[in-house]
Amino acid sequence: MLLFVISFAALVCTIAARPPLGYLENQFTAESGEVRSAAIKRLLEVFGMDDPPAMHGHKQPPQYMLDLYNTVADVDGVTKDPYLLEGNTVRSFFDKLRSEQVEFRFNLSTVARTEKILTAELHLFKLRPQATLTFNRHHFCQVSVYQLLDTSKNNNTQEKKLLSSRLIPIHSTGWEVFTITQAVRSWMSDERSNLGLHVVVQTLGGSQMDLKLIRFASGRNHHQSKQPMLVLFTDDGSRSTTLENTDPNDTEVSSDLPSAPMSGPPPRIARSLDYSEEDRASSPCQRQPLYVDFEEIGWSGWIVSPRGYNAYHCKGSCPFPLGQNMRPTNHATVQSIINALKLIKGIDTPCCVPDKLFSINLLYFDDAENVVLKQYNDMVAGSCGCH
Repeated sequence: MLLFVISFAALVCTIAARPPLGYLENQFTAESGEVRSAAIKRLLEVFGMDDPPAMHGHKQPPQYMLDLYNTVADVDGVTKDPYLLEGNTVRSFFDKLRSEQVEFRFNLSTVARTEKILTAELHLFKLRPQATLTFNRHHFCQVSVYQLLDTSKNNNTQEKKLLSSRLIPIHSTGWEVFTITQAVRSWMSDERSNLGLHVVVQTLGGSQMDLKLIRFASGRNHHQSKQPMLVLFTDDGSRSTTLENTDPNDTEVSSDLPSAPMSGPPPRIARSLDYSEEDRASSPCQRQPLYVDFEEIGWSGWIVSPRGYNAYHCKGSCPFPLGQNMRPTNHATVQSIINALKLIKGIDTPCCVPDKLFSINLLYFDDAENVVLKQYNDMVAGSCGCH
């Protein structure tokens, strides 16, 4: 009887010392949350961000940025040709002045000073002349864009500096683009010098044009799709050598990309139909799907395109002898021979890894609600080989 009491008491002590099941579940959930947070933070670093941009509800990106994205990227976001885009970053800024006059100002505080300014463009939407003024003897006008200057600095007597000027048909309608790179470069070197831009419209004889005849859409009175916009092309210096050494006419490169890129997650395969670990290990080195879904990560609120992309991954064995279909390097061939002959202990077979990488393009809203198109290098495994 005494032995039973002692055994029962020991069992009670053991159960009391063991953490409850709910505690273990909470602990596992907490650890999973920490792993997810760390993984998301690391992924943000890959995309050059400290935190995900704040979501400002549903907004429509400028059509120009959508068209530019579709020009340089396929449906999965993979770069069609690394030489199509000037630099690796394009931003669009809306006018912050919202003046009824033809004056514009843009906030460029989101552009890092380390970025190289390549090209800056002012996009203005020209409206149709009013019907009562269509019968005018003028057919063209001179439109000039000036940078406003601070006359209180460095004994400067000039109030403005000419940036761009050209002839425009009076009866035309649509987007007009002016180069203003010099102004943006000066603003980046001294943010306080950003006093904005002034547009002057004159007849061919140099006299002031009737602003009712020549009208540009403003941010105050017109739809967002026609708002004045600054488009800035920059390069942050992160272009990889794999891109720079890629020949745009290389047919082998384009053939490595999937002919029908996945625009959604790959279908899940039942475990009963899947290969065993041994089968997968013995299969030759090849490229396998690896879909990155931005919605599952929680980024669909600020990323416009793509919704996800197929990064692919490399899997399989590199057995001796290595055929040319495995795209081996000379070093891998030698290593395979040493391993097969067992000349040196501890020498493994070559590894199945990506031997060609491609960039992807992301179109997204930043914290200031500007739309950004950015290329990220080495994001897609184009092909696999034994290395």
